[in-house]
Amino acid sequence: MSQALGLARALASAPEIVRSAFADASDPDAVEHLARDLLPADLELVILFASPTADLPLVTAQAQHLLAPAHVVGCTTAGELSGQGYSDGGIVAIGLPRGNFCTRVLQIDDLDSYDSQGLIDQIIRHRNEMARETPDWPFEFTFMMIDGLSIKEDALTADLAPGLGPVPLFGGSSGDGTDFGQAYVLYDGVVRSNAAVLVQVRTNCPIRVFNTDHLLPTEQRMVVTGADPARRIVHEINAEPAAREYARLLGKDPEQLDTFTFAAHPVVVRLGGQHHVRSIQQVAENGDLVFFSAIDEGVVLTLADPRDMGEHLQSELDALTAEGPPDIILACDCLLRKLEAQQKQKTGQLSRILAENRVVGFSTYGEQINSMHVNQTLTGVAIYPPKGA
Repeated sequence: MSQALGLARALASAPEIVRSAFADASDPDAVEHLARDLLPADLELVILFASPTADLPLVTAQAQHLLAPAHVVGCTTAGELSGQGYSDGGIVAIGLPRGNFCTRVLQIDDLDSYDSQGLIDQIIRHRNEMARETPDWPFEFTFMMIDGLSIKEDALTADLAPGLGPVPLFGGSSGDGTDFGQAYVLYDGVVRSNAAVLVQVRTNCPIRVFNTDHLLPTEQRMVVTGADPARRIVHEINAEPAAREYARLLGKDPEQLDTFTFAAHPVVVRLGGQHHVRSIQQVAENGDLVFFSAIDEGVVLTLADPRDMGEHLQSELDALTAEGPPDIILACDCLLRKLEAQQKQKTGQLSRILAENRVVGFSTYGEQINSMHVNQTLTGVAIYPPKGA
């Protein structure tokens, strides 16, 4: 058995509060293996992060059958965060036990047509129900998974914000590896695209929702002078063809721009006194730039320089463990961070840090934090043992 696989199995079988398990997506018995590691715990909810190479209808149907009565939700990934750090071609399962977690699941089946006020009302009803059921549990968070190719993340997170009140929301956009073809969310045995799943959680476990990136803005700025905001496409930067001007500012050949370039040379915008990444997804055939998140004419973009990924990640996780180690960290990590790590030969170092800190989750096409959709961040929740446990 490899050291990485041994570590993954050791973590999966450790006596944690939040259960976790990992299986190979190509294994026909993958769900049975996941169920074996998650059960016999009395689970309130199971979250699956599945490689797009998995047989999704089969996986979701089997999970719904084998893990009942727990609700099963999930999404496809651009890679997984398992017990061995970064991985591909797997299925990560996370089980929230009924003795520590109370949940409600809200599904949004059509992101082109939803009743935002109706969703807000349902979120508030769910919060009130959980408060009545578990009045002595003081901690809450909301976790969202959304089709990462829907181009609806910005609108949905903003629309839901009024219903959340003081409850922090975080989430991730489902992925399709690096193919950008079709991404899915999963809910109770059904696979959906152009959809989202919202999980509201109340718990007796202290929690800390976080959002971080390793990027520092430079003095190099550019202005979007032509765009199609509805499709997140930029036609012109500084009144020049977008890809060509971006490449010129980098001192690169526009014909050589690729995902690794975008990961290594991100752009940010300043909102509310903070900088937020607006990651580029790809260059269109006509030289336009396609973005992962909201973009519009008149927006000032600033080139950013990355800090050392390993040092930054270790520092951020040290802060989360300063008052004691979390039981688990559920994380949404942007695909572009993973690609940057590969390019800089940091994958092994980051994987070790993630595994040592029990970080599980998936690589995303974007992240959500409260009312915003962001890119190139590590976003998630640290869940700590209950006081006195």
